[in-house]
Amino acid sequence: MDDYEYAVMRAVPRVERGEFVNVGVLLHCRRSGYLGARTHLDQSRLLALDPVADVAGVRRALHGVEALCGGGDGAGPAAGDSPGQRFRWLTAPRSAVLQPGPVHTGLTADPDAELRHLFGQLVL
Repeated sequence: MDDYEYAVMRAVPRVERGEFVNVGVLLHCRRSGYLGARTHLDQSRLLALDPVADVAGVRRALHGVEALCGGGDGAGPAAGDSPGQRFRWLTAPRSAVLQPGPVHTGLTADPDAELRHLFGQLVL
């Protein structure tokens, strides 16, 4: 079993209100060098919080998170960073429409299966 860290990504359409919709999960397993993200935007839930929310902008931001986790050319300037560095950057607190929740830990033998499980439990 390997230890891992994960965080839920939240869409916060009106930062001043603090209301959010869970839209993704990031998972980092240092030992295996794994960094993965799964995202899903429930547009109707987002628009219930803010009828004029920038749905397209949130979708673009989520695609950017997935690309950064995937590494390679899709990660842009962060392509040379380690998975841990990219995870830390993505989970740093920020006041924006897309925000990370707190980082939690666990143990797993299969990081990808754990990501799928957490995504199903926390986002879908």
